[in-house]
Amino acid sequence: MLHRRDLLKAGMAASVAMGLPRVASAQTEFAPRPGEWRSFAVTSRIEIARPNGKTQVWLPLPSVHESDWFRSLGSEWRGNGFSTLVQEPSYGAQMLQVAWADGTDNCVLEVVSTIATRDRAVDLTKPGTPSPLSTAQRELYTRATDFIPVDGIVKQTSDKIVGGSQTDVEKARAIYEWVVDHTFRAAEVRGCGVGDIVAMLQSGNLGGKCADINALYVGLARAAGLPARDIYGIRVAPSRFGYKSLGANSANISKAQHCRSEVYLAGFGWVAIDPADVRKVVLEEPPAHLSLDDAKVVAARSALFGAWEGNWLAYNFAHDVALPGSTGPELAFLMYPQAEIADQRLDCLNADTFRYTIAAKELTPA
Repeated sequence: MLHRRDLLKAGMAASVAMGLPRVASAQTEFAPRPGEWRSFAVTSRIEIARPNGKTQVWLPLPSVHESDWFRSLGSEWRGNGFSTLVQEPSYGAQMLQVAWADGTDNCVLEVVSTIATRDRAVDLTKPGTPSPLSTAQRELYTRATDFIPVDGIVKQTSDKIVGGSQTDVEKARAIYEWVVDHTFRAAEVRGCGVGDIVAMLQSGNLGGKCADINALYVGLARAAGLPARDIYGIRVAPSRFGYKSLGANSANISKAQHCRSEVYLAGFGWVAIDPADVRKVVLEEPPAHLSLDDAKVVAARSALFGAWEGNWLAYNFAHDVALPGSTGPELAFLMYPQAEIADQRLDCLNADTFRYTIAAKELTPA
């Protein structure tokens, strides 16, 4: 049976474009600017053969709505289980919960989500009058989470970094530069990391991936009194600036998950931040292992404080996520499909036990 949830907004007609879009050849320019919107259909397919016991799956759905850079246009799904659309209460993250009865021979789920996205950037020399945060929003995005506390070693480190900085922009910039200078992308870390910033700071090992490095930025910013948040998502297309490391370079995006971050600055509102992608350029951009003064790194470092490219799907902002109907522990974040068989959580990064595919196709106006 097919279920629909606002798959397409009124007036939008689209057809699937053949293949991936052409991109510029490798270059040092990396300068995202707001422009045309691009639409994508993202298909997630999960199939669990011959499970031994009651089986449940939780799949994150795009649930971010930002008028300047991202629109979640709805999802449709089909499968042979009982489906429930769930919204996490604190951050509004949506997920599809699907359950199959014990004895189901083959558990199948396919979800197609449609989104629209575009580049974003802010001129930090020209403050304006952004919409202020409500008291509840400010509290939500400055408070601690399980893996991102704002006291102890996090506060001590933040205070040293910020020093005599006076304005929000000065504080946010100081933290960004410190994170870029002191962290590194560790290829051996599984998935996107776990985001345990106290363990990073206490050990002095500041290696990790996006969910570690950008969580460190968020924690240090919150400890400095700046509202900040992680955004969990997945890359859906190559970089149009020719950066191999900053795009999904195949229609199969099953391993293209990426966490970004934002900081709320007086006079500017929510501002795009992504120090983790700077370190990704350092490690992975051909010919790899670039220095911080390489032209490609310098360009990305300059842009990723205040801008990012719209080749990415935003799922949610959620931390400390309890999966409804699960007896297992909370998740630090919801960016990967999750599954349980007979109340045993499957490893979402182990393809031998939990197989799923995620594919992206760009849509073109009819």
